[in-house]
Amino acid sequence: MKQPKAIYRVSFINQDKVYEVYCEQVYQSDLYGFIEIEELIFGERSQLLVDPGEERLKKEFSGVKRSFIPMHSITRIDEVEQEGVAKISESKGGPVIAFPASGPSKRP
Repeated sequence: MKQPKAIYRVSFINQDKVYEVYCEQVYQSDLYGFIEIEELIFGERSQLLVDPGEERLKKEFSGVKRSFIPMHSITRIDEVEQEGVAKISESKGGPVIAFPASGPSKRP
């Protein structure tokens, strides 16, 4: 019996906008401080109704094999049962709190 592929909803802030995308692969990058997302998922366009936000994201990520997102920009990563509509929304502009980060430590 084949296991269904995991689907992740990744929310992150980019230029004062909140991006919400769906993908099949999320992991910590070899580039320090980045999260990698791969295999972005966009809805099929078999319906008459077209979502302009999703179309904008689809166009922006067209031809992108892998995206490196700064860890401090990520607001949430969820594993979901099925993909939803990718979207861009306005950031509410609430207080920004830096996530505590620890760099490589020097050993005595």
